[in-house]
Amino acid sequence: MGGPVTDVHVHVQPWEMLRAPVLEAMRRGREDIAEVERCLKDPKALLAHLDREGVARIVLINYESPDVMGFTAATNEGVLSFTKGARERLLPCVGVNPRFEKDVRGRAERLADGGARMFKVHGPHMLVSPNAYLGPWPALRDLYEVASARRIPVMFHTGTSIFRGARTKHGDPLEVEDVGVDFPDLEVVLAHGGRPFWTEQAFFLLRRFPRFHLDLSGIPPARILEWFPRLSEIADRVLFGTDWPSPGVPPISQNLAAVRALPLPAALLEKFVSANALRLFS
Repeated sequence: MGGPVTDVHVHVQPWEMLRAPVLEAMRRGREDIAEVERCLKDPKALLAHLDREGVARIVLINYESPDVMGFTAATNEGVLSFTKGARERLLPCVGVNPRFEKDVRGRAERLADGGARMFKVHGPHMLVSPNAYLGPWPALRDLYEVASARRIPVMFHTGTSIFRGARTKHGDPLEVEDVGVDFPDLEVVLAHGGRPFWTEQAFFLLRRFPRFHLDLSGIPPARILEWFPRLSEIADRVLFGTDWPSPGVPPISQNLAAVRALPLPAALLEKFVSANALRLFS
């Protein structure tokens, strides 16, 4: 059915780095834990899993968050290495944290040279607001300048996080407005659409900035049209994503089927699950 599916938001990360409370939350109550851990350790196992789930490509989300999540800067090199043999299907996403990196520009350039396809700024976990380049972390501007020049999208976590130590205030999508104003050529992805209580703010930004995209990950498909009733107005910039294997997230194939069952024209749904991501990550 339709074109090749891309899931733009899958957390293939080094769980061995996770802080104990976070790892406990990730593992709690999972019946598929053995399959998940195989996928995290072996790219061939991950590719086989994607084949069973009906997905052609995924973006592997990684970022530096040593004090909240446990992920050191090594997670960035790790995902570049993990994906090296299958970059046509496994697209590495990395994240540079200006709280720990002294040379943000140089690091971002090296990661781009190594094959990074997207940068992630996870404010609640990195404890850095998207517009912190205007305040305490001016080096964040260097990341956006590198991404803009290299035509590499930047994904921002917008919305809540419940992990111990996370600070949700950094997930307010309105803090991405400054980025849209100051870096008009930058491709921006709003992960989770500000859910659950900032969805209207996120939609305002999506309508205001033509290079902003909506990542549906972390949004229960049954609530997509409740929170974004005018979704068809931005149909060319909606991206299918799942947030798998985060706690409470159903299998990718189940999420995909639910999105494809939304009461919208088939042509729009095809853009969401395939065409838009093919264009963004061409």
